[in-house]
Amino acid sequence: MHRQTRKKLLNLATGVAVAAAAVVMFLPAAQAAPGTVTTNVNVRSGPGTNYSVVNVLQRGTAVDVQQCQSSWCYVQTRGTNGWVSANYLSAGGRPVNPSQPGLSFGFTIGGPDGPQINIGVGNQVQPQPPRPQPPRPGPRPPQPWPPVVQPTAEVCFFERTQYRGDSFCLTSGDNTRDLRNWTDRISSIRNPAGLNVQVCSETSYRNCRTYTTSASSLGDFDDYIASVRVR
Repeated sequence: MHRQTRKKLLNLATGVAVAAAAVVMFLPAAQAAPGTVTTNVNVRSGPGTNYSVVNVLQRGTAVDVQQCQSSWCYVQTRGTNGWVSANYLSAGGRPVNPSQPGLSFGFTIGGPDGPQINIGVGNQVQPQPPRPQPPRPGPRPPQPWPPVVQPTAEVCFFERTQYRGDSFCLTSGDNTRDLRNWTDRISSIRNPAGLNVQVCSETSYRNCRTYTTSASSLGDFDDYIASVRVR
């Protein structure tokens, strides 16, 4: 093979390798999509309420949605990143479908080896030829009303007395052995469902007091709480 021909083939192979590396390098950025938190919501270490709370986001907080799994999405914020229930996210000002939240953000996640992008951000919708219309069916019988979904019982903790200021909420079974940036900041508790709420002045649930009702003021526990759990 001539030296000039070999040099051209080597340059071509190098260009292909660089292009392939660029695709791999920039692929994760294409998976992110903007979203908004619709209410005060817990950020968890995994996709489910059985995972610990690592952060609390306020209503209206903008987030970058990286991926979605079942009814949960992994989000990035200025604070600690983690998983948020899709019930409390919106995409472009529109509610997110909790059963398929990834479709609202332009991607879905599946497979044991990581994310698989089904609909990428910026993909163009190709026009489809018209389909034959099936015969119009007759009148349908009356359908029963769907069951009413009751909201999840939760207890909310407020920064100031009389349920004012910043807040975060937990549901039954949640526990936080170290409130971190919320340590010594809780002044009132709203507990409309009568859950068993244990607040402790020390981390790891030591020196505790139990509430089964709302409390507009915590008395000597005001701004003196370092860990909480709900039963």
